Parts: sequence; C-alpha cells; structure tokens
Amino acid sequence: MYSFEDLKEKNILVVGGSKGIGKDIAAAFADKGASVVITGRNKEDLEKAEAELKSINKGCTHVQADITKIDDIEKMVAIAEEHMGRIDVLVNNAGTNIAKPALEVTENDWDTVLDTNLKGTFFCSQKVGRHMIDEGIQGKIINIVSQMAFVGYVKRAAYCSSKGGAVQLTKALAVEWAHHQIKVNAVAPTFIKTDLTSGMFQDEDFYSDVLSRIPLGSLAKPSDVTGTVLFLASNMADFITGETIKVDGGWTAI
Repeated sequence: MYSFEDLKEKNILVVGGSKGIGKDIAAAFADKGASVVITGRNKEDLEKAEAELKSINKGCTHVQADITKIDDIEKMVAIAEEHMGRIDVLVNNAGTNIAKPALEVTENDWDTVLDTNLKGTFFCSQKVGRHMIDEGIQGKIINIVSQMAFVGYVKRAAYCSSKGGAVQLTKALAVEWAHHQIKVNAVAPTFIKTDLTSGMFQDEDFYSDVLSRIPLGSLAKPSDVTGTVLFLASNMADFITGETIKVDGGWTAI
C-alpha cells in the first residue's frame, strides 16, 4: 500500500529550512509525523521557524550553521544525529543567487554562489552519506536544484553553473552509493512566488517574460516542490535514484 505513512518513522535533516521553500518542506515532513532538524545561518529566522514546526510536531529543532564552512557542517550533522539518533533523509535546500550580467560577475560573487549551491551540497551529502553508510541506513538524499540547471537565462551565469553541477553531482553520488541502497535524487523547480521572491516580480517585464516561458501559465507554488520532495523521501520512490524531477510547468519541454 503506497502512502506517506512511512514518513512518520523518519528523521529528516533540512538544510536551509528556516524560511521559504525549505520551511515549507520541513513543515510538510513534521505534519506527516517525522522528526525534523532545520539548519540555516540566521538565528532569528531559525528560532521563529522552529516555533512554527514545534506547533506541528514537538520533535523538531534547529541548528545554526553556515554550509560554506566544513566545520559548521560537521557540527550540524553531529547535533542532528544526537537529537534524532539517526538521519534517514537529507534535503539539501540551501541556495543563493547573485543576479548580475556575466560581464559584471566578480570572483567573490562566483565563490558565494558556487560555495553555497555546489560545495555546500557536496559536503553536506558527504557527511550525511558517511553516517548512513556507517549505520547501515538505506537513506534518501534530495537536492533542491533548479530548471536553470537545464536552460540558460540572463544574469544567471554563476547560478546556472552551480545548479548544473548539482544535477551531475546527484548522478555521481547515486551511482557511487547505490550498493549501499542510498538513493540520491534532485528536484528542479521553476520560479516560485514566495515572500522572499516577490520583490523580483515587481519588475513587470521580468514577470511577463518568465510567465511567457511556462506553458502552464503560472509560477510554481511552494507546495508543488514540497509534494515532489515528500514523494522522493517516501517508499513510493524506493527504486528511483540519480534522477532530477523538473517542477517547471513545462518550461524545459519547449
């Protein structure tokens, strides 16, 4: 019988879970009965998100960490292990973008985007993957990437590069850890309208251009991404690995 019932026994680590899509993902897992640890850099955001999650499921907490720093990743995973006992599912949601024309991108801009979106994703996966292998956990790793891994777009040179790399990383880890029965997949959303992104859509030309590229005619909702993550984390997706599911309203089908 397929359902999300199996998730209530799971322990979930959501990296970048203090706001936006990450918080929505964490709340959805908590609602299914899973224990959830969220991470992020901003303590105030984390404490606010934790309070919301605990109102759903008391078995939730937060860890403050910067995933561009290896020491922080080590601490983050250790605390999550201590709190939950084991990590069954890792969701790599932390990400950033610096929207600039390619000719204006600085070394610092490039490093900021790549260190979070690719380096951080790899080393979080490495640390949690080692935990899963050592403990014999047939776990799931889910990377939140982007449709920009598959198409080019203006002012996204660093971002497209980082997300394209994360898609290939997903495949590489899936192949390497398959014999441990660790499934590694990714979710690639199109533009999503949230409180965090609403500012960019005040540019009417930009908003119109984005909508013109989406055959379904609207932006994605956080719940569109969350549903796909829950599916990949559940036993319904136990024979899926190395895949990236696009949640893009048909953008990349054109």
